[in-house]
Amino acid sequence: MKFCYANRRHALYPDSQPNWDVKAEDYTDKFLSKAQDIGMDGMEIGFQALEALGSEQKVKDFGKRLADHGVPAMAIRSGGSLTAAAGYQDNRDRLHRMVDTAQTVGADIVNGALSAPTRYPGKPGSGSGWYKSQDSSRDAMIYDYERLAQELQEASDTASDKGVTISVEVHQNSLVDNSWSAHLINDLVDRDNFGINPDLGNVFWTYDEPEETTDAHIKSVAPISVYWHCKNLFRVNHPENERSVFLRVPISDGEIDYRYAITAMSEAGYNGYMAIEGAVTGDQWLADGKSVEYAKAVLADIDAGRG
Repeated sequence: MKFCYANRRHALYPDSQPNWDVKAEDYTDKFLSKAQDIGMDGMEIGFQALEALGSEQKVKDFGKRLADHGVPAMAIRSGGSLTAAAGYQDNRDRLHRMVDTAQTVGADIVNGALSAPTRYPGKPGSGSGWYKSQDSSRDAMIYDYERLAQELQEASDTASDKGVTISVEVHQNSLVDNSWSAHLINDLVDRDNFGINPDLGNVFWTYDEPEETTDAHIKSVAPISVYWHCKNLFRVNHPENERSVFLRVPISDGEIDYRYAITAMSEAGYNGYMAIEGAVTGDQWLADGKSVEYAKAVLADIDAGRG
């Protein structure tokens, strides 16, 4: 596996930028060198940074600069619901633009979580850790998946000619939020360059009580995985409120067993990117470097037959 930096904090003195509004110029030489120093092989780049560049040549130049620093663009983060009426067209159009952009910047994965904006902020079902989840597979009808599959087939067909793979992220507040829904959409799309991102953190925090174990999820979904977001969490459950809150930690330290998960992915023949979805607060370089170091140690154990 190669390590992709899906950083969720973007800070290295003197710069500190809001992660979801990072621009290409915020990937400074110092930042990219630091990413390589902690063991990253490449970068996940948000669509916002790429679209803000404004021209194909600037995107190509940005991709070259990443590659020249030893951390090429591996994946583009896009997403948004393709079935909710509000915003559907914008999300669809952006997905197709990102397929073109991926080829230009040098990435071979376009990953998306298919969630719509929260309709009732702060209410049960908004965000993670509630007893119900907006737009979940629990509440979905088969025609929701059939419609979604049509959109993803079209995007995958376009992407195939460009050497790009479409990845759907298992994500809270979306139609694809557990193992059975991941298999369903994968079967319906039925394209060689389409697959799943089995984000175990999202499985763990969709509800106040996880509806499946992360061990069961990764063992089931590993064979259809094409990209992999990795984060770890501690869950603090408040049963009297049917509510859980979560604390993010390096992948070695939380309640998700990444030794089991990495082994399951390896046994399934996965040789794609392990994307470290990193720290959101504190020293990102210490935390995210620790995650890479741990994952490499587990992989070394697997290679040596020690599991």
